[in-house]
Amino acid sequence: MSDTTVKQGHPDGLMTLFFSEMWERFCYYGMRTLLTLYLVKSLLKGDAEASLIYGAYTGLVYAAPIMGGKLADQFLGYRYAVILGGLMMALGEFIILGGTENMMLIGMGALIIGNGYFKANISTIVGKLYEDNDPRRDSGFTIFYIGINVGALLATTLVAYVGEVYGFDKGFGLAGIGMLLGIFIFWSQRKTYAAAPGLEITEAGKKKVFGKINMTQVITVGSFLLIPLCYILIMQNQWLDYILLALFGYVSWMLVSAGKKEDAENGTAIWKDRMIALIIFMIINITFWACFEQAGTSLTLFADRNVDREILGWLMPASMTQFFNPFFIITFGSVFSIMWVKLSEMGKNPSIPLKFAFGIIQLAAGFLLTQVGMQFANEAFQVPLLTLFFLYMLHTTGELFLSPIGLSMVTKLAPKNIAGTAMGAWFLSFAIANYVGGKIASITGSHGGEPVSGQAGLEQYVSIFTTIGLVLLVIAFIIILLNKPIKKLMHGVN
Repeated sequence: MSDTTVKQGHPDGLMTLFFSEMWERFCYYGMRTLLTLYLVKSLLKGDAEASLIYGAYTGLVYAAPIMGGKLADQFLGYRYAVILGGLMMALGEFIILGGTENMMLIGMGALIIGNGYFKANISTIVGKLYEDNDPRRDSGFTIFYIGINVGALLATTLVAYVGEVYGFDKGFGLAGIGMLLGIFIFWSQRKTYAAAPGLEITEAGKKKVFGKINMTQVITVGSFLLIPLCYILIMQNQWLDYILLALFGYVSWMLVSAGKKEDAENGTAIWKDRMIALIIFMIINITFWACFEQAGTSLTLFADRNVDREILGWLMPASMTQFFNPFFIITFGSVFSIMWVKLSEMGKNPSIPLKFAFGIIQLAAGFLLTQVGMQFANEAFQVPLLTLFFLYMLHTTGELFLSPIGLSMVTKLAPKNIAGTAMGAWFLSFAIANYVGGKIASITGSHGGEPVSGQAGLEQYVSIFTTIGLVLLVIAFIIILLNKPIKKLMHGVN
């Protein structure tokens, strides 16, 4: 591709990373889509216990990029980290095929550590394909985000259907095969993103530490030794209350310290403020995703028990209702990608804080729609499937106001030398959100740990979803009021 073509369109490497991430998300969402129902229906866990396990697992999945990003920055380089992570994730899916609770937890551990390497670093490579202040960056990340959701759509249709109809083991196995395909694409097309800085193993990573064994090899072996720790943390998930809070405090201190150091070295007074802004956005992100991530837990169980899923005589599997989200991402993603560029050209592009607030308002509206759906419940106390259709549509448009913009924002706010660390910190906010989301889900459709069905179940679900919606509206209003102070901290980042 010529320089002119690159400037007019997007770098070649974007599509390689698009398809690599697509298959990784096929792997992750294949697991996530089936997990709650697998825990409840196959391993016979109660709603509350299943939701807490789900929250601990997904929380750790998003906490792991803190480690993965930092180790890639200092030792592994981004390419090796992504490949190591993908292979560990595929292995995790295949271990789950053992069919026991112990094998499931070991497989979860491999998926957690693998995702830590893969997720933060492939997003960082995308950011490094673009020069500073490149107006295509937001558009590029939105295109990349569509790839994420093509993978999620395939997972929530194909893996969900295979898992529920032919057996959960078949679904998990299919997800693992998808991950192997993603790694093949990433490696075989490596020349397309070769210009991105930071891909190679660093000098520190090549340094010998035990005879002929270098630091990269030590880290690789150590990564597999962390799997039992993940096993313990999922089982003793109450420990995560303290661990995640401590990690948030540590990461916040680390970001502000890095900002101060950058200011001191360059004689500036912007980086510390930008790191404070990033921490504020992390808190907002936690709020959004703790509620959004009800999709894999309470909303799936709600679909299973209180949603009429029959379509022309065919009963849609409950896990397949999660496909609405990636379907709408793909439907609207290109529109949003073009919209941000056009609004920017017109000088009408909303600030990042306002985009986050508008996203939260739409999330709130989705939950409040369950009140409307309840008015049309049938004699079995099931709301129409259209309730979830429109709920997920609003959740998705809200997501497009927030998530791809957030990924791009991190690469613009962070000093170059801590790009991977900052991306890992951003994923910590997802970790806390998923864990808190599991706690919310644990009280949504059960009473005393036992599922509530029928009229009582419907009323309980809708009551809690309504409360979530109203709280989100208040939070969005506060963000709108704080728009100007937050923009001032960002020092020109749009």
